[in-house]
Amino acid sequence: MRTTLRTTVIGLLSATALAATPWFTAPATATGPHTEKTTTASAATFTENFDGPAGSAVDSSRWGYETGDNVNNHERQYYTDGTKNAALDGQGNLVITARKENPADYNCWYGRCEYTSARLSTARTFTTAYGHVETRLKVPRGQGMWPAFWMLGTDIGSAGWPDCGEIDVMENVGFEPGTVHGTIHGPGYSGSGGIGAGYTLPGGAAFADDFHTFAVDWSPNKITWSVDGQVYQTRTPADLGGKRWVFDHPFYLILNLAVGGYWPGDPDGSTTFPQALVVDYVKVTGGN
Repeated sequence: MRTTLRTTVIGLLSATALAATPWFTAPATATGPHTEKTTTASAATFTENFDGPAGSAVDSSRWGYETGDNVNNHERQYYTDGTKNAALDGQGNLVITARKENPADYNCWYGRCEYTSARLSTARTFTTAYGHVETRLKVPRGQGMWPAFWMLGTDIGSAGWPDCGEIDVMENVGFEPGTVHGTIHGPGYSGSGGIGAGYTLPGGAAFADDFHTFAVDWSPNKITWSVDGQVYQTRTPADLGGKRWVFDHPFYLILNLAVGGYWPGDPDGSTTFPQALVVDYVKVTGGN
């Protein structure tokens, strides 16, 4: 989620940018009609339950599609728009589906793309500084799968990545079926040098077996990660070795399912398709 993404932007702009970036400068404040703002500046909230008919698209006033391939991470998928790779299931879930296909002659960094998937963000509809950020979801399984729920600083258009900051609430790579990772990235601590930790389920369980709740509690100078309510990591400026803490301004939300890349490795003969990231809800409370 951290390097160059070659893009074709649906209805927005067309540019080359960082994979951990959108293709535009995100707004400094939330503007979507479903973004709930009280009269208290410290109480930004966002609640998405993904209610709607089976096969329908996500609410465009809350989520935008980010499309294209990722060259520096060496991911294999092409992110599409529309409902083929991201649709509601009629049961209150968003399903992001990775498929082994190329229905539209998409071209990737390695040639004709071999997979499709989807990446959604709130860059133009909702941002928050601080608060409790939570999702309940079920990850896919298999070598090469790379689902994530994460956040990027809205100043990415001016500051660039990683100076804008990145908070990975949850990432899973398929070769670690029972482990998820929470990480921060910033100037001098990005990519493989990001600062974070993993959480492993007890008893050899796999995250793909069931839904789990992933959250961060983000306050000035402190970020805490939890899985199913169990805190497993806290980070503060003291963890940065004198490097700059950049988690003091608004961020926006991202959900995506990548296929392959330097970290997870590519799919192999054991990987079956399609694979799905199933998201029950996303909510933010107590932010600015």
